[in-house]
Amino acid sequence: MPVFMRLILPALLLLAAASGMVQAQTQTQAYPNRPIRMFVGFPPGGAADIVARVVANALSARLGQPIVIENKAGTGGSAAGDAVAKADPDGYTLLHGPDNLFLVNPHLYARMPFDPLKDLVPVSSLAANQLYLAVHPSVAANSLREFVELSKKTAPPMFYASIGNGSMHHIGMEILKRHVGMDLTHVPYRGGGPAGIGLLAGEIQAMFGGGSVVPMIQSGKIRALAVSGAKRSTLIPDLPTIGEIYPGYEVLIWHGMFAPAATPKPILDKLRAEVAAVLQQPDVRDRLIASGSGEPYVTTPEQFQARIRGDNETFGKVIREIGLKVE
Repeated sequence: MPVFMRLILPALLLLAAASGMVQAQTQTQAYPNRPIRMFVGFPPGGAADIVARVVANALSARLGQPIVIENKAGTGGSAAGDAVAKADPDGYTLLHGPDNLFLVNPHLYARMPFDPLKDLVPVSSLAANQLYLAVHPSVAANSLREFVELSKKTAPPMFYASIGNGSMHHIGMEILKRHVGMDLTHVPYRGGGPAGIGLLAGEIQAMFGGGSVVPMIQSGKIRALAVSGAKRSTLIPDLPTIGEIYPGYEVLIWHGMFAPAATPKPILDKLRAEVAAVLQQPDVRDRLIASGSGEPYVTTPEQFQARIRGDNETFGKVIREIGLKVE
């Protein structure tokens, strides 16, 4: 190599590196300057889709760019998660992250095409809902404590419904069984609607249900005993939390926003600030509650990350104990 090239090459490399840094910084400062895609791992119309659209509409107005929802259903949200994990980490491809993708799927599926805990980074928590523990009117229990005691002496065990194997409704009840020492037999249904119909018909005696069971509770067709979250329900405030009676129990259905793991911090910081502002808007809160999809779930990035890690360990332990696996 000529002497002059050996002398000038380091300077050219430094110049190229500096130019790249300036270009990246300029792109970050201009973010966003084109439409953003947000993947949702479930079909339109469900709670995940509703939360994503409510937040995306409000966030789009603040960012000044459209946020296009893309529903990519499959394997409990894994298809959408995989698409985002492998996308360019430029802030233009985001994920509505359902809790089960991070808490259940890594333990349930023998193989996943990506690692949600490593390949995705939390942007922000979005919304949270809790489950209602409801029983058929024929069950001789008017309180959670009475139900627990009844279950311990009923043989064969009473049946409980879930919306499917590995669902939050399923694992949440299995956690409760271990927490209070009761026995129930699991009957998986294909969704909340069929499970609710099964409870109304007396095919099963109990279930954990989301917002879809609230009208049945309010009409007196089924009896609610408690809620699974850390605080009482806004819709039925007289119901105690399970933790009030059996301290240490809490199961939340949460929704979050995620991005590819290598997304630049300035972009993440901007998204976090704007999402935080969106979650403070009264109309966003009202729309989420009215839809039965939950309430705004406001955390710091550190708190949200800790929640994901902690819930992942708790759910993983239960899934291993009950031997649940999908090949």
